[in-house]
Amino acid sequence: MPTELILPLDVPTREIARPLLKQLSGTVPWMKVGLQMFTAFGTDWVREVADHGYKVFLDLKLHDIPNTVAKSVESLAPLPISMLTLHTSGGHSMVAAACAAQRESKPDLQLLGVTVLTSINAAELQGVGISDSPAGQVSRLAKMGNAAGLTGFVCSPLEVGTLRDELPDNVQLVTPGVRPTGADHGDQARVMTPADAARAGSTHIVVGRPITQAPDPLAAAQAIIAELKSV
Repeated sequence: MPTELILPLDVPTREIARPLLKQLSGTVPWMKVGLQMFTAFGTDWVREVADHGYKVFLDLKLHDIPNTVAKSVESLAPLPISMLTLHTSGGHSMVAAACAAQRESKPDLQLLGVTVLTSINAAELQGVGISDSPAGQVSRLAKMGNAAGLTGFVCSPLEVGTLRDELPDNVQLVTPGVRPTGADHGDQARVMTPADAARAGSTHIVVGRPITQAPDPLAAAQAIIAELKSV
């Protein structure tokens, strides 16, 4: 299947988001709801997005003690969500507890382990006491997360090829840090074009501002989807 496009709704108000939801319905299959909008508008906003026909990727990056993360997964399970993130840096016990809660409360929910944020480079890692490269840290966290039960991860597209070699074939790899040729990189430090990310093995790509800030968001989304289908 072609790599699928996820649009992050990282905008400050529902009034800005609603025209995008209406305009892109039937074209973009996935919408990502992150901390910004979830904190402001809560679970009702998640339901509203789903009511437009989108699959919802709830990007909360859960990270706490194992019991708290497991209970959070259980609390979120009734929502119409298809993906949910947690930080693999929380460790094996936390990830395993989250996976157990997911299997029990929402078997069809895809938990995604966040490895190294795409805004982080080697200098940033060193600043928090990690001497390895971003690629090395991504590999370490993904293998640990998979051993704890995760079958999906968020990583830079630059690490997808390595993870495809190291992880089972059924693992979902969701990649932010994707920018069409010529687009501004913004706060992304490790980037790749949509076609290159698809060729590398991304199952989903996350593209925001090149669509939401385009003069014609629908045309921008259609161009990216066409590029993905051409791979």
